[in-house]
Amino acid sequence: MSELLSTLHVDLGERSYPIYIGQELISDGELLLRHIQSRQVLVVSNETVAPLYMEQLLGSLSGLQVEQVILPDGEKYKNLDVLNRIFDQLLEHRFDRGCTLIALGGGVVGDMTGFAAACYQRGVDFIQIPTTLLSQVDSSVGGKTGVNHPLGKNMIGSFYQPNAVVIDINTLKTLPARELSAGLAEVIKHGIIADAAYFSWLETHIRDLRDLDPKALAHAIEGSCAIKSAVVSADEKESGQRALLNFGHTFGHAIETGMGYGVWLHGEAVGAGMCMAARMSRTMGWLSAAEEERIVALIRAAGLPVSPPPELSAARFRELMAVDKKVMAGQLRLVLLNGIGKALITSEFTPDALDQTLTSYTA
Repeated sequence: MSELLSTLHVDLGERSYPIYIGQELISDGELLLRHIQSRQVLVVSNETVAPLYMEQLLGSLSGLQVEQVILPDGEKYKNLDVLNRIFDQLLEHRFDRGCTLIALGGGVVGDMTGFAAACYQRGVDFIQIPTTLLSQVDSSVGGKTGVNHPLGKNMIGSFYQPNAVVIDINTLKTLPARELSAGLAEVIKHGIIADAAYFSWLETHIRDLRDLDPKALAHAIEGSCAIKSAVVSADEKESGQRALLNFGHTFGHAIETGMGYGVWLHGEAVGAGMCMAARMSRTMGWLSAAEEERIVALIRAAGLPVSPPPELSAARFRELMAVDKKVMAGQLRLVLLNGIGKALITSEFTPDALDQTLTSYTA
């Protein structure tokens, strides 16, 4: 029996959509069918998630023409070659522009399905059913879609909003502990950049979250989605304040690219990246030592790395950070902190502060 615990709305005018949070929502055909306009549905999943939840989802879509495409699992498969498998299925089954794509999986599946939906016949409907904590609180909300390139992460893509996001917290029961921790990185990020009270709540309840307490999970997911929804509603295409959501990501993306996609999970790289951004904020004199210690302690308590991999030198970090979406007119912009809950986007940092930060980890 499905239980809808809360509903949020991403307010984007005619592109607005709901985020449903609850239990057994994958089995709720009535809820899903509200957001499907035609009989043609393509479900995109991967080799890990499909055996767990595909049958349950198909039972909710009875009476429709439903096809499937099962992708290999992993960040290294988030590329244009694998994306073509989705287009192959759509074309082979003669799907028209009234069709709906459903992303059943984590962030890689969601990003690729959304990008395929944005491109197929110049735009068709899609629904996000994120099955990892990382995708539930981050990648499924906000309409960022795309694939990686060997020279940079998420450099090929588009902004394209889903019809709905359906978050079934029961899927977290099958999530490996490492993946759960990776998702907690983005949960913690939201508190760091926008809500000191939420950050304090996380400090108190981090053990409950790692133990999969349903009430704690629902509260954390709702809190994170509310913060992200408010930011996205104000700045859909990252022309300004939406870039605050990239706290820790410039350092983190450098780790992911430098180590090879998938060696470090995205959340693991962001965890270390947030520690590096906090260190740099303190080096600039903007963040107190006590606040940096709280940030590092919570990231560590979530089961995440708090330092970058020793294999990456300071020079390699600078090289990787130069190929980043947040480089504008040749200037690197970083998201730094004036305190917990107070983030800012700036290129007004001293080169020495960046050098000190990088060498403090890599010397």
